[in-house]
Amino acid sequence: MSVLVSSAGRRVALVEIVRAVLEELDLPPRVVAADAALLSAACAVADRAALVPPCTDPDFVPSLIEICREEQIRLLIPTIDPELPALAAARADFAAVGTTVAVSAPEVVRTTSDKRLAHRLLVRHGLPTVEQDEVATVRSAGWDFPLVVKPVAGSASEGVHVVTTRTAFEAAVESGDVVVQRHARGEEYTVDCLVDNFGQMLGAVPRRRLAVRGGEVSKGRTVDVPALTQVAGDVCAALPGAFGVLNVQLFLDPDDGSISIIEVNPRFGGGYPLSHAAGAPFVRWLIQHAWGRRAELDMSWRDGVVMLRFDAAVFLDSDGKPIS
Repeated sequence: MSVLVSSAGRRVALVEIVRAVLEELDLPPRVVAADAALLSAACAVADRAALVPPCTDPDFVPSLIEICREEQIRLLIPTIDPELPALAAARADFAAVGTTVAVSAPEVVRTTSDKRLAHRLLVRHGLPTVEQDEVATVRSAGWDFPLVVKPVAGSASEGVHVVTTRTAFEAAVESGDVVVQRHARGEEYTVDCLVDNFGQMLGAVPRRRLAVRGGEVSKGRTVDVPALTQVAGDVCAALPGAFGVLNVQLFLDPDDGSISIIEVNPRFGGGYPLSHAAGAPFVRWLIQHAWGRRAELDMSWRDGVVMLRFDAAVFLDSDGKPIS
């Protein structure tokens, strides 16, 4: 029985974390990586690489279900936003072949993937967030710069523009269906959250985003800030149907302690390995849950653990096998 990491891409660290946890639990340490391109580093280091159609293809889910049936996959871990709607909608189909998908309910995915819906949810529940409005309203009201222009359905910071002039603003809003936000004050954080199948947040690890590259954190540090954990818990509670690992992105102003939520992603973040290294056993809990075991959860993670990510290479021989 195996674990499948979907849209594996460069998630080598996640594949290795899953394998190590399986070994700790005396389970077969077999990890399958699926991707639309087999020339991916995570596919190369996995025990099996599976080629699947792009996640927007109608055959994406059926191909994954077939892999899950063949490999007796107990747990499927999604990694990117575009695949979440299809996987969330097909949770029952995966369950029919014995696979638990670590994904929230379709309504959670739909709400968090749409900047308008997500902002309305935060405001409705009285959660701290940045002011957001439509382009025409911002123009007529003459909002002060800097401003942030975001695609309504964007992912991984693609198409996000921080603009400081009217010319830059007009150029950014021409890119498509976008919303405009006030620029949040303070320092940026991500809170990794684990939510059980009853919608209860079991634990959370805030981490400071010290440096970001390509939309993902490249340098970070775990921080024990109870206010961030509390806000993340409030976000999870406002999302009935949340399940698995979610990450809440926010700013904390060190001058007045104010918090501004800017994003909620119902999936593993690229910086999750930092939380794991600090002692957060989120993957362990998901595996125990999927295997029907009594899940044990020790959330005594370490404050101040630093992650410094760097580029590494996987080398393959002519047969496509990794060269050690």
